[in-house]
Amino acid sequence: MIPFQTQLDPHSDEYHSNRDAMLSKVAQLQQLRQRTLASSNRSAERFAKKNKLLPQERLSRLLDPGQPFLELHNMAGYLLDSSQAERSVPGASAISGIGYVGGVRCLVFVDDAGINAGAASTITAKKMSRAQDIALQQKLPFIHLVESAGANLMEYQVEMWLEGGAIFGKLAQLSAAGIPTIAILHGPSAAGGAYMPGMSDYVIGVKDNGKAYLAGPALLKAATGEEADDQQLGGAQMHATVSGLVEYLADNDSHAIGLCQELMGRLNWPTPPVNAQPKAAAGHPPLAPHYPAEEILGLVSDDYRKPYNCLELIARLVDGSQFLQFKAGYGAATVCVQARIHGMDCGIIANNGPIDADGACKAAQFIQLCDQAQTPLLFLQNITGYMVGTAMEQGGIIKHGAKMIQAVRNARVPRITLMVGASFGAGNYGMCGLGYQPDFLFSWPNAKIGVMGGESAAKTMSQLARDGAARKGVAIDEARLAAQEAQICAHFDKQSDAFYTSGRLLDDGIIDPRHSRDVIGLVLDVCQSAKQTQLQPNTFGIGRM
Repeated sequence: MIPFQTQLDPHSDEYHSNRDAMLSKVAQLQQLRQRTLASSNRSAERFAKKNKLLPQERLSRLLDPGQPFLELHNMAGYLLDSSQAERSVPGASAISGIGYVGGVRCLVFVDDAGINAGAASTITAKKMSRAQDIALQQKLPFIHLVESAGANLMEYQVEMWLEGGAIFGKLAQLSAAGIPTIAILHGPSAAGGAYMPGMSDYVIGVKDNGKAYLAGPALLKAATGEEADDQQLGGAQMHATVSGLVEYLADNDSHAIGLCQELMGRLNWPTPPVNAQPKAAAGHPPLAPHYPAEEILGLVSDDYRKPYNCLELIARLVDGSQFLQFKAGYGAATVCVQARIHGMDCGIIANNGPIDADGACKAAQFIQLCDQAQTPLLFLQNITGYMVGTAMEQGGIIKHGAKMIQAVRNARVPRITLMVGASFGAGNYGMCGLGYQPDFLFSWPNAKIGVMGGESAAKTMSQLARDGAARKGVAIDEARLAAQEAQICAHFDKQSDAFYTSGRLLDDGIIDPRHSRDVIGLVLDVCQSAKQTQLQPNTFGIGRM
């Protein structure tokens, strides 16, 4: 097959303007991630005094060297801990992602006790809940590096308490499904948090530092008047010799991490291929795209109203820049192609404009065909919505759009969504937005989502105001209307920003556009491996005797 012939001019003014805007967004992403790391590292002296490794160092030592680690929900909590962008620290006091431990691909969740002592907020609980959902759906062993001050009582919300209960329930689900859950008790785990090790299949406790109790010394004294030594009350050594909560007692953090790696190697869990390369389709070794990923930066405008040819993006994601376009001349603005990414078959749906009735019918058929062939689906979202107007309504855009949405939600194959531009209105639904539960959903830093763009919302409200004034026969106050439009635009645009939405866990994280192919390849392989992994479920999960 002949590679796609690009029309992108990397020397044009438009290309450089797009590239500069995207690089600015990528720099913002990198700066925010660095802010989180710096915030955690400020606790280095406190950790060193207790002979403890910093959370990021624990993670680095746990993961197999040279293997990929895909961080998830890197912006969680952004603008929720503080409304001031220059002060907000993303991450929700936790690190989560998919990596390799002892040769086994796992979901790893690390309490970042370097930030607010690891105190959990509602968004922390939601971040862990989503991580557990991924582990359950993709059949990934769940490893939790535990050290948390528990719930932040100064910012207590009743929802957080209920979310916490759901987390413990999901640990039970994982265990009952036959998916191993492992907790390394690096530090305190108090009150409800004690159920993190309590509900795990295996617990590794660090001597002197690791602690778990339903009521710590302060709460115990306040509630009952009893004064207790924290080691006798809930120290790892007590749990390893008296209560039976801890299976393996470690001398320090490094020893605990080594025990976890050895344990993973003894669970007889399916291991990925050598060097963790994705499993290519039979007879189809991976081919690098014909065009460099670097060119993606100059492809998409920061202004979602400016169109681009989505085939140019596809050509920089798929093997050999080769693909078979499905019904190219029918419903042409909705692009459907068959391709391979890292050697794995994939059906791709992308947008070169709003979805019309023909495009919706084509996409619905394409999704069903991919489902029939057991081919995973990739949605590249850059959509302002479905076409509207009298002709569209009379032509059945609602029923045809509904047909597409039915296919999207009910497809049984893995579904991966990448937000590469706009995602507005029902277009978000038809292109497998968050509410349609894709297996994974990632955003580029330029992405914008919402019921509609701020300008559209402002103009809609202005038109309603003009119509109302005309019916009443009164003059419109243009200055007041202009101020209202500015206010509505600012309100909508703030909430459509990728960093704002990612902070609220409306995706699985923001990625550098240049890494898109490798991220898609990794999660495609995760989904493919899940289908092949046979579990040994039981009725109630593992009960500690």
